[in-house]
Amino acid sequence: MNKLDRFDRAILAELQRDARISLNELSRAVGLTSSPCWTRIKRMEADGLIEGYTVRLNAEKLGLGDTVIVQLTLDSHSDEALFAFGRALAEIPEVLDAYLVSGEYDYLIRIAVQDTRDYERLLRERLYKIPGIRHSKSSFVLRCLKNSPLPLLP
Repeated sequence: MNKLDRFDRAILAELQRDARISLNELSRAVGLTSSPCWTRIKRMEADGLIEGYTVRLNAEKLGLGDTVIVQLTLDSHSDEALFAFGRALAEIPEVLDAYLVSGEYDYLIRIAVQDTRDYERLLRERLYKIPGIRHSKSSFVLRCLKNSPLPLLP
């Protein structure tokens, strides 16, 4: 991939801020004309730097007012067990992010639920039905202090 210059970084910053910005507005904001701005966007998409465009939804207004962080350990660390666990997590829509991590636990998982009862239901009906879970620890998020787009460092 090519090294990003200041125009690429400016384009990415604007798109992270508002992916629906028009090409004319974007070009004006970054100091380019439309054609080179469009060429740069297409290049960054082709290079896989821009993976897609999404909409941020308000979880609370969708009835998913609680976020739970789950630390989880598996009984086995075989390739098959890790693959099966990952596949099972992918089937649970409330699981927003799942990371295989180093340290005391194997996974760090972020889950969106309506409330504590909904989380208890999710544990009983979905999460604890996945074979091979040895231990888990859940923490309810009280407040999000920072939720930022990716930094665009030089």
